[in-house]
Amino acid sequence: MVVGPAKGTKQTDGAARQRRFVFVLLDQFTMLCFACAIEPLRIANRVMGREAYSWLLAGENGSEARCSNGAAFKVDMGLEEVSREDTVLVCGGIDVQQATTKPVLNWLRREARRGVTVGGLCTAAYSLAKAGLLDGKKATIHWENQDSFLEEFEEVKLTKSVFVIDGNRISTAGGTASIDLMLKLIAGDHGEDVANAVADQLIYSSIRTDQDTQRLSIPTRIGVRHPKLSQVIQMMEQNIEDPISPADLAENVGMSTRQLERLFRRYLNRSPKRYYMELRLQKARNLLMQTDMSVINVALACGFASPSHFSKCYRAHYKTTPYRERGSHGTSAIITPRLSI
Repeated sequence: MVVGPAKGTKQTDGAARQRRFVFVLLDQFTMLCFACAIEPLRIANRVMGREAYSWLLAGENGSEARCSNGAAFKVDMGLEEVSREDTVLVCGGIDVQQATTKPVLNWLRREARRGVTVGGLCTAAYSLAKAGLLDGKKATIHWENQDSFLEEFEEVKLTKSVFVIDGNRISTAGGTASIDLMLKLIAGDHGEDVANAVADQLIYSSIRTDQDTQRLSIPTRIGVRHPKLSQVIQMMEQNIEDPISPADLAENVGMSTRQLERLFRRYLNRSPKRYYMELRLQKARNLLMQTDMSVINVALACGFASPSHFSKCYRAHYKTTPYRERGSHGTSAIITPRLSI
């Protein structure tokens, strides 16, 4: 299938110029986010019948990069200077903090100073933020990494969007969000007809925009469509550091505390207090695994008044203490891998 110029699109020398992407593959990058970014470009070339896009693969060692599923990719270049017209997309994945080395940070800063457009796919928004490239910018990152990102990068305007384009800075939430980003870029370059044709080739029937959020709605996630239950859970998720009492939660949705208790027991088989505690402990575990925050600061960020109470609750739920969890971080990724995709 070959598509000509989009309706209303003026064919110019600029429109015919080839656009090049440089994919920087960090150690343990996620194959899904990378494949979902590069394949739309290949298909766009096929749809248009010409090489509208080209790409290079880059890696810190200049020879190969290994992704989180164990596959190795031969790269075309190391961390060398690219053209100012290139679009750099850094592909992140598991343990992005370790993969964001000093050479990577220095390279990102240098290329950004030269005016290159730089983006981070999946967890690589962390790399951009660590390099200071997202200060004062809107950005997004995989939902599992949002808690730790917020604690470390207060100057970044973090959103829950599928992808964000803020000037010459780009970020995605990971996974198939790369498809949505690339379709947006292709539409901007060559019109929506071409982007829609690429989506059809991908059997991608629902294109998301930067207004779409990355996680499923609360009713879909919990498998229950009860408006008041969803409202209460949303309030819980938005108030982890300063927990709201069950009485206030119930009052906010026009229920009695006893009615709220029955609602949670019926649909979630646990009390509101227990559910809230599990949300707070999940955030605490994310912070312990993904940041260097002290245990006491993690406790405070998750609404615990004292380290001893935090440790007691954590041990009861996870069968280990926060200190041991932090100490076993090197092996915990093997036993209970993080879910970034």
